[in-house]
Amino acid sequence: MDWKYLLTSYKGRINRTKFWAGVAVVMAIMGAYAALLRTLGLNGLDPSSHFTRFLARSATTFVFGLAVYYIALAVFAKRWHDRGKTGWWSLIAIVPVIGCVWILVELGILEGDRGANQYGPDPLA
Repeated sequence: MDWKYLLTSYKGRINRTKFWAGVAVVMAIMGAYAALLRTLGLNGLDPSSHFTRFLARSATTFVFGLAVYYIALAVFAKRWHDRGKTGWWSLIAIVPVIGCVWILVELGILEGDRGANQYGPDPLA
């Protein structure tokens, strides 16, 4: 599996197996970051008590969050492409509850288009 392509490219198509592998990587990265914050004692800080540490945690969390969102959106976009839709469908996640269920069903459960589509060849071919 080409991990660089899976986690960084917004072009092409991926099947459900690669989608779930990408989701697992995102979850593992988030878990490792949470463990790091716990280890460094930077989780659950009150901004008024340790302002410098609070700023450090906030800044690193912001940068980390951007990186994780980039990876997640790259995986989602390629999976939407496999379903014959644009990656902009990821915005459905904004809709509370229904959006997340929609993404779970569309990307994680349903099969992709058989054969080539406008986004590339069938990843299972």
